[in-house]
Amino acid sequence: MKVMIMGCGRVGARLAALLDEDGHEVTVLDIDAYAFHRLPSSFRGTALLANGIDQEALKKAGIEECDVFVAVTQGDNRNVMACQIAKHIFNVPRVVCRIYDPLREEMYRALGLETISPTKIIAQLLREKVEKSGSQETEPEK
Repeated sequence: MKVMIMGCGRVGARLAALLDEDGHEVTVLDIDAYAFHRLPSSFRGTALLANGIDQEALKKAGIEECDVFVAVTQGDNRNVMACQIAKHIFNVPRVVCRIYDPLREEMYRALGLETISPTKIIAQLLREKVEKSGSQETEPEK
């Protein structure tokens, strides 16, 4: 599978490494060359200094052959814009977009984008930890 990842921060670099280990053809884009230091030395994919919302840069990076496009930059607006470009202009079969704002996530899902909100996921996990630890209290000594 050919996967393009926009954003080589902690999540983007880790995802790129995992997909590369699984044998996928991975291209990572970032606007900061220093971000690529997060990729492991074993990474066999392509790391390109490029703006993921620039259509010409996306073409040069090979978006027209991609099966999946993932946007994981720090900016919700950039992620959504890039995913819309990938989906509606380049007809990438599957796009996945990280969205921090849960309210925006619901709106973008309604527009047909596949989204993940770490804000909602972490809040739910923390809720489970809090409620679980509350149920594990020991009884007072007599």
